[in-house]
Amino acid sequence: MVMVVLSFMAAVSTSVVRGDGALGASYIFGDSLVDAGNNNYMSTLSKADIPPNGIDFEASGGQPTGRYTNGRTIGDIVGEAVGQPNYAQPFLSPNTTGQVILDGVNYASGGGGIMNETGKIFVNRLSMDIQIDYFNITRKQIDDLLGKAKAKQHLMKDSIFSITVGSNDFLNNYLLPVISTGERISENPNDFIDHMINNLRSQLTRLYSLDARKFIIGNVGPIGCIPYQKTINRLTTDECVSLPNQLAQRYNGRLRDLLTELNENLNGATFLLANVYDLVLEVITNYNKYGFDTASVACCGNGGQYQGIIPCGPQSTLCDDRTKHVFWDPYHPSEAANLIIAKFLVDSNTKYISPMNVRQLKDL
Repeated sequence: MVMVVLSFMAAVSTSVVRGDGALGASYIFGDSLVDAGNNNYMSTLSKADIPPNGIDFEASGGQPTGRYTNGRTIGDIVGEAVGQPNYAQPFLSPNTTGQVILDGVNYASGGGGIMNETGKIFVNRLSMDIQIDYFNITRKQIDDLLGKAKAKQHLMKDSIFSITVGSNDFLNNYLLPVISTGERISENPNDFIDHMINNLRSQLTRLYSLDARKFIIGNVGPIGCIPYQKTINRLTTDECVSLPNQLAQRYNGRLRDLLTELNENLNGATFLLANVYDLVLEVITNYNKYGFDTASVACCGNGGQYQGIIPCGPQSTLCDDRTKHVFWDPYHPSEAANLIIAKFLVDSNTKYISPMNVRQLKDL
């Protein structure tokens, strides 16, 4: 997630941030890792519209936008790399209308998941099913703007659909104390993951039916290594909580099989698997190699050894150098980390993204 030397940082800043070739659109689905502000427009307990969130987001002059990080999300950075002239705007923003939607739209929602029940602790959030309902609205608007033939071309050839979801289905559903006890008694982990995969299959197939063809699907990262988990379980800096990581790995194996199935059966579609788990674990394990000082302590937060209990807000302890922390808050990576993740996804070999990288997907 960050860099070894300043020259590497410069390379990331240019090669990832600058798009080349034809301009494209980015349609983004998922959770708080890529939410660009949809939750600002809902009555929900999951929000990031307060400082110091967004302190390094240049487009807003350092003001919070609803992104759960200090700067750009992975979705923002990857969008830049594929030639998107403007950031995909949150669907729920009243300004996301007209020609703006042709640059892409962001439907992601903090607390959202594959399962509709996920994130109910936050009261309101957009599940994947609702996000796709909203894309269906956008799809009709694109027809109105471009006409049916050009709209199909725009979506099938010039657009990338990225889905970053699944973490909340474990952290804020299956593993949530008390609230999910009944679900864990009635449904073992394999059954729960089966349910997740079946739902996701239906969701991706529905997007395909709406003319999505180029997909990037992120697997679930090492959620047992986030500052929140390490804090509440009182772990040392080099330890992670085993159960969440084991569940993530089980799901990730099933996800790989699902995407192989969809690549074989959905004619004309390309599904990329972003191996976020191994990529983030590599950065956490070898954080010094990437220029970080810590992969355990949140830059912005409060509580415990790793500032991992209370989410980032105006009263939080804020680190001195945000580029030296892998994690911005108890749950989410910093912009510096997002830059490294995005660089690997855009330009690396098949270790972290397969069967091709994002730049190659864009050029299909």
